[in-house]
Amino acid sequence: MLKLQKVSFSYDKEPVLKNISFKIEKGQNVSVIGESGCGKSTLLKLIYGLLHTEGKITWNGKELLGPNFNLVPGEPFIKYLAQDFDLMLPLTAAENVGKHLSNFYPNKKKKRIKELLEVVEMEDLADKKAKLLSGGQQQRIALARALAKEPELILLDEPFSHIDHFRKNNLRRRLFSYLKEKNITCIVATHDSTDALSFADRTFVLKNGNIYAEGSPEDLYQNPPNKYVASLFGDVNHIMLKNLIADEKSRKRVVLYPHDISIKNSSPIKAEVKKTYFKGENFLIHASLNGEEILVESKKDIKPGRKVGISVAQKLIDQRLK
Repeated sequence: MLKLQKVSFSYDKEPVLKNISFKIEKGQNVSVIGESGCGKSTLLKLIYGLLHTEGKITWNGKELLGPNFNLVPGEPFIKYLAQDFDLMLPLTAAENVGKHLSNFYPNKKKKRIKELLEVVEMEDLADKKAKLLSGGQQQRIALARALAKEPELILLDEPFSHIDHFRKNNLRRRLFSYLKEKNITCIVATHDSTDALSFADRTFVLKNGNIYAEGSPEDLYQNPPNKYVASLFGDVNHIMLKNLIADEKSRKRVVLYPHDISIKNSSPIKAEVKKTYFKGENFLIHASLNGEEILVESKKDIKPGRKVGISVAQKLIDQRLK
């Protein structure tokens, strides 16, 4: 179990993280999300031991100490993948993956390298020098190298940021399945909502140095406590109730995703279409609702200037207002 107690840190006078406390069970996959500068990367560096905190960080009861106590940061059972990869560029992809593996059993080492290259779909480029690889290919090699000496805890900082979109989804499925199979605890700092929603057991939302919200990805997505949390998962509306419900007098607002709003021409609530964006399976409609800018999903293209009826289920409004 990873346990943080009152972990704080500041680079200057202004604190980046303030009294962060939580527990993560072994084998869990936890995503940490939030706007740029909220402290996601700093949190991973503190856990790994690159930075010092007055708080306490333990793994299975053992305190993890920072650079004030350790000349060489980190623990052998923790791996940290930073955004800069830190590969040995003159070495091949396979040599980078096996860099920290023992040469005492060469066949075992070769088999392990092959296994990890398959996980990150890089077996065809095993003999290519790292300096000749693209940024996305280097990132995949760095992922494989982080797993080479199988860690108990792995810390991933934006691990798919350089990888092509068409390859990213399959790679995510392979990587996180591998981590679950091996019961490796994983913390991912990410801007990508897919990392937070599809693969995490728990999600922490950081804002202003604090844990602003936490819970299962499904609960945070379906019942976002506020606009900030909802916006981390994609486009979001923050609409005044009186623009959705007849006879509503309050100035309350409700958080709604574009797909929460239905286009129903029989509805008395009308919005004027300003622009449409083709999204593949549907269209994203930018419209004006009594002066409020809103986003709505539609199966059909709708020409700018047209007025359409919109509707939101009362049950959903009640759920989001809890």
